[in-house]
Amino acid sequence: MIEFQNISKTYKPGHPVVKNLNLHVNKGEILVLIGPSGCGKTTTMKMVNRLVEPTAGRILINGEDISMQNPVELRKNIGYVIQNIGLLPHMTIAENVALVPKLKGWNKADYLQRVDELLRMVNLSPEIYRRRYPQELSGGQQQRIGVIRAMAADPPIILMDEPFSALDPISREQLQDELLRLQETVSKTILFVTHDIAEALKIASRICLLKDGDIVQLGTPEQILRHPANDFVRDFIGENRLRSEDSLPTIAEVMKPPVTSRPNRGLAEATMLMRKQKVDTLLVVDANRQLLGKVTMWDIHNRFQNEAILLKDLLRPVLYKVAPQDSLKEALQIISRHAIAYLPVVTDQNELVGVITRSCLVDVMAERWLDSETINLQEVVPHVDQSA
Repeated sequence: MIEFQNISKTYKPGHPVVKNLNLHVNKGEILVLIGPSGCGKTTTMKMVNRLVEPTAGRILINGEDISMQNPVELRKNIGYVIQNIGLLPHMTIAENVALVPKLKGWNKADYLQRVDELLRMVNLSPEIYRRRYPQELSGGQQQRIGVIRAMAADPPIILMDEPFSALDPISREQLQDELLRLQETVSKTILFVTHDIAEALKIASRICLLKDGDIVQLGTPEQILRHPANDFVRDFIGENRLRSEDSLPTIAEVMKPPVTSRPNRGLAEATMLMRKQKVDTLLVVDANRQLLGKVTMWDIHNRFQNEAILLKDLLRPVLYKVAPQDSLKEALQIISRHAIAYLPVVTDQNELVGVITRSCLVDVMAERWLDSETINLQEVVPHVDQSA
């Protein structure tokens, strides 16, 4: 689909940013360019739509040399998503999304239909959002519009230059999921630039790791994780840190913040908190964060009609707890042996400081498996219940 043939780019004599790069981007894949600042990843991407012209070499799209094409016409057929989104503030969302189809001469009925179709694809109601202006949307919503604007004229290629890096972690995760979902539907050829290895591992079909303008390693996320080419790759993906850990991390290192409430809270308020935090159990603490007990969704369901009932009236004892200084292996065994979903972490004074959940343990075990393909789970959790 996209072929880089002996591509080099030099801004200052003797200081090439990209060095004799040869790379083929396959049709329908997400190829992620990643590396430290100054490695040439953004320059490489911008040469595809001729925002940057190469010093030497050729770039082919479907076998055609792009240097022989009109740059404006070339860009009309390549979607482009940037970090600061670039929505035009004086245009409505519909006008922003329809910009390239209008430039390409689509009739009004077709481009308006396309706008509504794309808004629905990213779960934004056309009736609500098409007439709004960019400043009326959240950052995550604006970024969704940036993505679908790049898709509006149905280009075969989309360039994405760190599009989610300015978002908060939750919005970023949602947009990554949204991109993968959209890719399953539309199957575009996407060249994606990021500096975040976790993002690359999540979304990439293949990863191209650059350093000082050279390709250090090219492969699938699985290949790069299992077979890093050299110490630079191992450092970049964090493998040295993983391999240096001969023992499990401490409970204090992996525990998560608990979802808590106070004993005098009502059941409706507790239900809303559970729904928002996506949990089925609240840990009830006093003003000093002393753990008093727990209340489950089923406890609340059975007494919800009685408005006089408070959480303190439904308290159940917490049978199993661990301390921050306890071994994680012990926590693993308690969760497995008693088939519980979480384990409160309390100090010697019974102050609640965190929880160990199954997701915490998945993270730990994933790191252990990356460290050694032959690790025996039974050595870490002798009594693990595989059906839990």
